[in-house]
Amino acid sequence: MEPRDPSPSEHPGGGRYGEAVFPPGRPGEGERIDYGALVYDDPTMARLTALGAGPGWRCLDVGAGTGTVSRRLLGEAGVASVLAVDRDVRFLAARPVPGLDLLEADVTAPDFGPGRFRLVHARFVLMHLPERERVLARLAELVEPGGVLVLSDAVDLTSEVAPGTPYTRAMRAMWRGLKDTIGTDVSWVPAYPSLLRAAGLRRVGAELHVPPLVPGSPISRFWADTWERSRAAMTATGLVDDADLDGAVRYLESEECAALSAGMLTVWGTKDQGVRPFPSGPAHPARSEGHIAL
Repeated sequence: MEPRDPSPSEHPGGGRYGEAVFPPGRPGEGERIDYGALVYDDPTMARLTALGAGPGWRCLDVGAGTGTVSRRLLGEAGVASVLAVDRDVRFLAARPVPGLDLLEADVTAPDFGPGRFRLVHARFVLMHLPERERVLARLAELVEPGGVLVLSDAVDLTSEVAPGTPYTRAMRAMWRGLKDTIGTDVSWVPAYPSLLRAAGLRRVGAELHVPPLVPGSPISRFWADTWERSRAAMTATGLVDDADLDGAVRYLESEECAALSAGMLTVWGTKDQGVRPFPSGPAHPARSEGHIAL
């Protein structure tokens, strides 16, 4: 059965990323995001450049976070411009570079339509959205003919057959807690390739990156910080308590740690040149007061 967007009644917590958990105003949140960037930016950039991202490309980076991918597209790939979109652009605005435009907007809004782009990229975004399939279809519409849509999200590797380590128990509680509070659901992520095909894209490909989980690594710091910031949601599941989480952090930092981090599944697809052009209109949605050119 194909995954579908849940109705509001199927989203128990009703909260949102950045509000119920991971608020950007909490001290250290930018650093937590950057720990993830240290792990995932290199494979992301390798894929984007392999797909041709370079001079002349106009790019859309959805859920751009602190802007590490946006700035590397400009500085390393040499793209013409990047429109970085987030519901809160404080981290992006703090590090301006030429060619980087910012748009403070909600990708789930019905009027979200910032134009057309050679590259549309979103990483660790759709997994947190109950409206994920509608948003995926909308992002596909924003790709210009000949352009590419690239989506990355997490794949949970703590299945029922995984050893019951402190890390595994914490990760299971994290996924459950995030689903209960903000609707995060990574179970549908392996369906990405078929969903991109259903959205009309061609030459669909996929790859999985699993970073090494070793003491002192950026990914270990990322998970420790993530657990701390989602501690209330995790303990509310009843799967772990505070002592369990403290023990899981110690386990991550010890030589006893032997576990698989969550993988990052990246899927891409190309829009055929013959696709009818997107209706012309304003370069950015009506809520243009959120647009900042840098």
